[in-house]
Amino acid sequence: MPNKPQITLMDTTLRDGEQTQGVSFAPSEKVSLAQALLGRLKVDRIEVASAGVSAGEQEAVRKINAWAKDKGYLERVEVLGFVDHNRSIDWIVGAGGKVINLLTKGSENHCRKQLRQTPEQHIENIHKTIDYAEQQGVNVNVYLEDWSNGYRDAPEYVYHLVESLKDRKIGHFMLPDTLGVMSPDEVTAAIGDMVTRFPALSFDFHPHNDYGLATANVMAAVDAGIHSIHCTVNCLGERAGNASLAEVAVVLRDKMGIDLNIAEEHIVDISQMVESFSGKFVACNAPILGSDVFTQTAGIHADGDKKANLYVTHLTPERFARKRTYALGKLAGKASLEQNLDEMGISLSDEDQKKVLAKVIQLGDSKQIITPEDLPFIIADVLGSNDAARVMLIDCATFSPLSGKSSVELTVSVDGKTLSEKGEGNGAYDAFARALDEILIDYPELTRPKLIDYQVHIPKGGKTNALTEASITWELATGRKMTTRGVHSNQVVAAMYATLKAINSNAGELVQ
Repeated sequence: MPNKPQITLMDTTLRDGEQTQGVSFAPSEKVSLAQALLGRLKVDRIEVASAGVSAGEQEAVRKINAWAKDKGYLERVEVLGFVDHNRSIDWIVGAGGKVINLLTKGSENHCRKQLRQTPEQHIENIHKTIDYAEQQGVNVNVYLEDWSNGYRDAPEYVYHLVESLKDRKIGHFMLPDTLGVMSPDEVTAAIGDMVTRFPALSFDFHPHNDYGLATANVMAAVDAGIHSIHCTVNCLGERAGNASLAEVAVVLRDKMGIDLNIAEEHIVDISQMVESFSGKFVACNAPILGSDVFTQTAGIHADGDKKANLYVTHLTPERFARKRTYALGKLAGKASLEQNLDEMGISLSDEDQKKVLAKVIQLGDSKQIITPEDLPFIIADVLGSNDAARVMLIDCATFSPLSGKSSVELTVSVDGKTLSEKGEGNGAYDAFARALDEILIDYPELTRPKLIDYQVHIPKGGKTNALTEASITWELATGRKMTTRGVHSNQVVAAMYATLKAINSNAGELVQ
């Protein structure tokens, strides 16, 4: 774009995102997210709540505003309020706030059928609320709720509403596609008309993703003259959600050449923070954020990257503090294996690589999931070596009463030597870990890594005798993270196998 506009992003994860079915952030979570969004991710503005919801909500907003005031961010924290004269304003002032996003009716149908008011009555009430806000020192932005349908059905109503407010001290006129019904062509025409008709006003665009067009509609809105975009982390929001902050930020930079304030290196870690607090997880193939989006599966792609980065684009994982990976499975080729071996610092002869690759393809063909952490075991199995399995589980008896500590009697083999130990802990796995640590105290190179995540997966079908997969993520002394998995009908034993894999994998880096 020859004359690049200055575009700002307003994140509404804490307000509109909380309208996602089943999502309710605790007050402490709201405070932490607000601090992360403004302080680390560097979004320009955040919308954090709806006025009048609850005392707990007001307390959360009060804490956010106190922090924001101390950091100089107070006028970048916004709260949705209603045309109710003083009620919303008083709630916001009581929470130490400075900005109201006033929800007006951008659709004549909403005005007449939901409010049961004439346009003139509604406009009169809007002015009364704005008057009170100004008296209380609260800055005003205005939402035109259901603007997209309102503009389509009765544009003269929209023009009249904006005309009646254009001389008020309003920071942003916010144009929502409340039901996500617009296409890019419709966005271009409607927003282009609004911007041309009211050139002195500052307009925001608030898209929803019901047709999967939210990001495309953002591009159209910016082309049409919009200077501020609303979005949420992880596309949270009612129904199909809002525009994804990650997609919007990256697309505007890469496809439209627009400089933003967003710190891209924090997009993924804040996405994961929202996943944890919301209980809503992004798809593995979600752009930018998904666990698989920087993984090459086809062997031909790994080969092209190894030779000349032929399958690398400007959308690199390093921008987001991530790494490119090469999947191991039935589609893997020699280059896929080599990329993983190089990453782990393992060197094999061409002949041994062929044997290992054949085993990888065989396992992949049987639908087994193969991770880089499995490679030392596959290598040891294929090459007839036990180097990658210095510690092996021989027996473990567990006892877990309803109350009180659990206990284990553990027997393992370490470098062929049988060792036993008893342990107690808060649950059978904790007791196992304590007993294992005692056994390995004389083997510092076999120290159990730091556990940072523990998940248990049971196949669908509801069978009580189903195998259980324990998936544990560890942090090694070098800072590298790895995930190991164990499978057993007993979920504690599955976790034991996953733990021994981690210890042996760490030691397995000695495999050359």
